[in-house]
Amino acid sequence: MGSLQLQDFAAGWVGGAASVVVGHPLDTIKTRLQAGQGYGNTLNCVLTVYRNESVAGFFKGMSFPLASIAVYSSVVFGVFSNTQRLLSQLRHGDPSRTPALADVALASMVAGFISVGIGTPVDLVKIRLQMQMQPYIEPNIKLKPTLPGFPVYRGPIHCFRTVLQKEGIAGIYRGAGAMLLRDVPGYCLYFIPYTYFCGWITPDGCISPNPSSIWLAGGIAGAISWGTATPMDVVKSRLQADGVYLNKYKGTLDCILQSYQNEGLKDTDLLLCQCSGRSDLPSVPRSPAPCMLEWEKPTSDHRCSQSPTFLR
Repeated sequence: MGSLQLQDFAAGWVGGAASVVVGHPLDTIKTRLQAGQGYGNTLNCVLTVYRNESVAGFFKGMSFPLASIAVYSSVVFGVFSNTQRLLSQLRHGDPSRTPALADVALASMVAGFISVGIGTPVDLVKIRLQMQMQPYIEPNIKLKPTLPGFPVYRGPIHCFRTVLQKEGIAGIYRGAGAMLLRDVPGYCLYFIPYTYFCGWITPDGCISPNPSSIWLAGGIAGAISWGTATPMDVVKSRLQADGVYLNKYKGTLDCILQSYQNEGLKDTDLLLCQCSGRSDLPSVPRSPAPCMLEWEKPTSDHRCSQSPTFLR
């Protein structure tokens, strides 16, 4: 029981791949609204992207997250669940014991730290490609290499290699500080509400949550998590989109201050609130609910003797 459960890693891969395919068009809109200019609102952004770039424009930058989601989601969910088991083993001598609230919080923080190490380069490449509004054509690069929105990268591998060559490891991990401030509290505010709501809506006498309970709990938890993570997600997106044509921001704090000074409270209700409703768009379909649905299935054998609630 104390060993690593490989089912958790497989569950993360299945759910993660599904979330990328479903949520990437909305993620592209979110990124354009957060880091782009001139869109005004969500509907106008959708129409502009479709009019100028067709349906393919919504799926720019998807290949790299899709290729890496197997590692990203499986590791994050595997780390979370196995950290819980380790803490239960250390605290109670039984890894299958229902986790305490503090254990869930600590496991969520560990998962958040791990997610930054894996996810920052992936997000950087994704955002850089999402912000390219035209296809890469060699003659155009020579003519207008510094025009915002003009293509610089041929694809995800070329983008990664170019950033690494020009900016080094620091460039690959641009925005890591903002992502850390987003993901560590964000995972806590996902997993804790998820566990609470899943236990609350699971009928009495059930030994494990049913799929509808997992989806509903995951959707609610995803909305809560994204609602609080939005400010730093905006900062992260702007930092990672920065540096292609010019370096506008010196760091996380500078990005926060410039955004506030230039755009005021319309963009900064809890910091840059213009995107609060927008980044919530992918929160339910792209929340880890599909991952949790798969995660609960293989671990039900380990959870069948316990209620999915916190120990007091």
